[in-house]
Amino acid sequence: MTSLYVDRRGVELKVDGEALVFHENGARCGTVPLAPLSRVFLRGDVTLSASLLGKLGERGIGVVVLSGRKGEPTLLMGRPHNDAARRVAQYRLSLDADFCLRFARAIVEAKLRAQRALIAERRDEDLRWRYPLTVCLERLDNCLTEVDAQASITSLRGLEGAGAAAYFQGYQELFAERLNFSGRNRRPPKDPVNAVLSLTYTLLHAEAVIALYGAGLDPFIGFYHALDFGRESLACDVVEALRPEADRFVLKLFRGETLRSEDFSMTDGACLLGKAGRGRYYAEWETAAESLRRALTEAVADVATAVGDYHPTPADIAEEEFA
Repeated sequence: MTSLYVDRRGVELKVDGEALVFHENGARCGTVPLAPLSRVFLRGDVTLSASLLGKLGERGIGVVVLSGRKGEPTLLMGRPHNDAARRVAQYRLSLDADFCLRFARAIVEAKLRAQRALIAERRDEDLRWRYPLTVCLERLDNCLTEVDAQASITSLRGLEGAGAAAYFQGYQELFAERLNFSGRNRRPPKDPVNAVLSLTYTLLHAEAVIALYGAGLDPFIGFYHALDFGRESLACDVVEALRPEADRFVLKLFRGETLRSEDFSMTDGACLLGKAGRGRYYAEWETAAESLRRALTEAVADVATAVGDYHPTPADIAEEEFA
């Protein structure tokens, strides 16, 4: 299965049998078969019919609309998984403090280990960064030894934050000075690296939401990330350990000069990737996303298994009802 990226003004999309048809200035200008598609990403002034949305929904093809200059995502998805019992079990587990703490420890440890692996790989690759990356690794190792000692999700978040600070201090060493990357910033991103990190995390998060929705899980009900209005907290949970792989992808784009500083512009204090750069970015992302989707599928399957193994007793249910 694959993704389709539409980032062109004045295009109208229609459905013709088993194909997606592109029209421009009233003329048919291309077709894409529906069969291999798993998701469609739309950006810019794109027009599509209700019948097309219905067809995509029937096929379970997710639609991600990236709107505005910053590409804020809106997701349109097909029918959810039919096993409502799985979602009921998920809701109950989200209220189980012991389960949530165990789940959160596993997430934070996996993320720290993935961060450590990327930094160790780069330290061994080039001696220029050996000292700062060795310091970074020592700080990450210290965080790893403390994971199991955390008695609350709040303290785990503090530990994760300390790990992130150490990690990005090392990660920023890997980029050319002309990119002006000095650590993570967002809303809006202020340099090219942060602009691409934000875009990549956005796409990865959208993939997680689609995968969770298709597995019959509620993306909004997490175990590590707390309930927050409008946030898909479980999607935030499952992408945490995959963020370093997204970071690896971003590093590759800049080190290989697929993206360069001239591909970006500053608008109202935000660093934005231009259309030409976006075209190269999406081509590279689709290749990298295959392995990330496989990892997401495995992570979502693990969550579904954990939820499926939960069998509350009548006493548990009564306690919830009268709590």
